[in-house]
Amino acid sequence: MKFFIIALALVVLVAAEDDKYTTKYDSVDVDEILNSDRLFTNYFKCLMDEGSCTPDVNELKRSLPDALENDCAKCSAKQKEQSTKVIKNLTEKRPEQWKLLKAKYDPNNKYVEKYAEDADKDGIKL
Repeated sequence: MKFFIIALALVVLVAAEDDKYTTKYDSVDVDEILNSDRLFTNYFKCLMDEGSCTPDVNELKRSLPDALENDCAKCSAKQKEQSTKVIKNLTEKRPEQWKLLKAKYDPNNKYVEKYAEDADKDGIKL
């Protein structure tokens, strides 16, 4: 009986971990990417299906629709923090790229409307 309870606990633990996005890329230096035209352009082109993708951007690209739909429920605290930083940077410093990303990932402004209040609290003007 004890074995069954331990096995069940392990299954629940593994299943719970599957409910989160990988944190393998949480150490990526987002500031370095945002401050480098070359790096930013590579990431942007990947997200727009216009260029090749590194593994970290592929992971972002794969997770982005679900994260938008589900309020980043599977995101780590670091991922949420980085997302806010990236969106703030895009809206303030790269508005043309922001418009293109919005057109691709939020063509009906569903997510802009959904997250407008939260963005406003973070000082982001969507």
